[in-house]
Amino acid sequence: MEAEEREDFTKAVQSILTASPRVREGIGMQKEKSLHAILKNYVDPCTAHQEVPVGNYIADICCEEEKSITEIQTANFGAMKEKLDAFLPEYRVTILHPIPHRKTVCWIDPETGEITARNASTQIGSFYQLFRELSRITDYLTRPGLTIEALLLDLDEYRLQDGWGNGGKRGSHRFDRMPDAVSDRLVLQKPEDYSVFLPITALPEPFTAKDLEAAVGIHRKSIQYSAVLKVLNAVGVTERVGLTSRRAYLYQVRIPNTTGHDYCRKRR
Repeated sequence: MEAEEREDFTKAVQSILTASPRVREGIGMQKEKSLHAILKNYVDPCTAHQEVPVGNYIADICCEEEKSITEIQTANFGAMKEKLDAFLPEYRVTILHPIPHRKTVCWIDPETGEITARNASTQIGSFYQLFRELSRITDYLTRPGLTIEALLLDLDEYRLQDGWGNGGKRGSHRFDRMPDAVSDRLVLQKPEDYSVFLPITALPEPFTAKDLEAAVGIHRKSIQYSAVLKVLNAVGVTERVGLTSRRAYLYQVRIPNTTGHDYCRKRR
């Protein structure tokens, strides 16, 4: 990201951190969490453009002058279908998806509200996690006017110790998330943009999901490679061409990664 973009994000964070106690409490306790509020201010700090009625729906951000809408979606892209059907004929639509990159878990005593511990998570987020959500809306990815934007965020995750075992941590509930910085940004608008998820070094031709996993270098426990290939097929970057003797699907590349960017091994 450019320095100016990082500065804009810092300003968005500060707009929530310096809000009145009543506003901060309202954000943390109501449906809109801090992360959602910060990202709205990051995309467009003009409150007149936020939570705007558009037809039968409410757009997170809508600029009528530019005929653009931004929807901040942390999960469940499938729930966006009706909105996309309503918005896309009239507006350019961006779905903004935050992905935790480096995370610190802050444990809260549910009775006192005190933070009892801070633990750095060993898991590192990746743009490949975006595919689980994209696979829910494959029919929309090539529609004119739709942009997918993903942000890798370093953040603190606040969890209540209201579960069982290990000091109430198992089965606990997430209270809020507070981003600290943007680690990286990705924009997907056209099929060629999706090719960055293929390794620059050549895959076998044809290749299987296991071949892709080996090239990417991230274990399938963290990434659903079937979802990756479902999306790449849908946008035309790859195509299914047959089966192996063990009934695994075979794929070939239609749009190779010639961008010079590699979101494979270095993005772990």
